[in-house]
Amino acid sequence: MENRERLYRTDALILRRSDFGEADRLLTVMTPEYGKLRLLAKGVRKTTSRKAGHVELFMLTNMLVARGRTFDIVSQAEIVEAYRPLREDLDKTSHAYYLAELVDRFVEEHDPNVPLFELLALSLARLGHADDPFLVLRFFELHLLSLTGYQPQLHFCVVCQEALEPVDNNYFHLPDGGALCPTHGQTRPTAQILPLVVLKVLRYLQTEPWENVAGLQLNPATRRHVESLLLEYITFVLERRLKSVDFLHKLRRLG
Repeated sequence: MENRERLYRTDALILRRSDFGEADRLLTVMTPEYGKLRLLAKGVRKTTSRKAGHVELFMLTNMLVARGRTFDIVSQAEIVEAYRPLREDLDKTSHAYYLAELVDRFVEEHDPNVPLFELLALSLARLGHADDPFLVLRFFELHLLSLTGYQPQLHFCVVCQEALEPVDNNYFHLPDGGALCPTHGQTRPTAQILPLVVLKVLRYLQTEPWENVAGLQLNPATRRHVESLLLEYITFVLERRLKSVDFLHKLRRLG
């Protein structure tokens, strides 16, 4: 009986890892039942380790974990899904880092979020097979925001609660957490104009299933506006810049 309580089994998506001691690794993982965890994988940096190939970044791994004093310890690990394309292409790797960093920043330890775990697993798979990651990333961002309690309001004015008219001079205001009608947008000096096409794309990404979103065709200007607005909002909510974003921008400049 004691043994069963001391051990637990879980699927885990590996978000981050760092060397620990002489041969161990500290893993940050997202699990469905236990939320985000920090786990110690003992001896995995040794060439003889049988666990090593099963605890790589962005893998979905089934783990048997033993409760420990400071960190719980990975006793067994077996790959469920390797997401191999994410490690074979620098662009895909950097975008996977971005998804993993978003989850790491938005989720507290031991806070279960099954829909977010499933969203991340599906998004890593989509990223691996996508020629263009834009829609995968934007869909993930908006649904992550919804699942962690930061969903931006895109259908009503945040101030007066009136439904937004389909016009080109609505606004988006970061501190208010969403869109404003023209009247109230003009009263906020830091509010930014929200063109109708951008509002429609954001709503579509927020409310439609992936199967519908996957076919969207957008012009470069709309893509840039949608991406920058979401990044500004995420940065505002987190109160920090994401390391992976700087790396992505550097890659884009080099590319």
